Amino acid sequence: MPNPTNPAYTPWGKADYEKVYAEGIVFYGTPSHGGYKLDRERNAKVHPALRERDGFYEEDCAWAKVAFTFPEVFSEKDREAAIRTLKEWYPDEYETVAGVILAPGESHVKDERLFLERHANDWIVISAIRSDQHPGMVECIATIGGRRGQWGKPDSAERRYLVSNQEYDQRGKFGFVIDPDRHALCDDPASLLTGRVAS
Repeated sequence: MPNPTNPAYTPWGKADYEKVYAEGIVFYGTPSHGGYKLDRERNAKVHPALRERDGFYEEDCAWAKVAFTFPEVFSEKDREAAIRTLKEWYPDEYETVAGVILAPGESHVKDERLFLERHANDWIVISAIRSDQHPGMVECIATIGGRRGQWGKPDSAERRYLVSNQEYDQRGKFGFVIDPDRHALCDDPASLLTGRVAS
């Protein structure tokens, strides 16, 4: 329920409304983001593997920790969504709390981790753009293991490769792995200057 006369501070700014789910469980919304705040007593009931020290649980993923801990406060649909969210984005924590091992395909985070482990020594595309100089091709900038640097500086050596549009469009959700035996190195002036990003 809106409470404009007593705005609360949140990690996302000053709250412009709040909704009380139960004693000690309040959702705060701000113009840009939002999430749940648990009081000290409620937060102490959250499993240590899931607990946020400050008691704030943002609305994109961390909310699931609240719904999982206090299922009686949420709908069946929300409880099911919370379990899916924990599996996808907090797999290690979920495995600890639930006493299970998630299989491949059950967690985005675990699947991405496995992909990067398998391709730690391969060239993985970190940026791509439709080529002006080579119609039907995508210019791909790749680094070993897909590593990226900070502030625009490469973390490792970069190479530019040409990949057909059709093949690049079939890339997996965690990235495109270059095959140096099939994909040609590209030394032409980059189409990156023209800004036609590969979708």
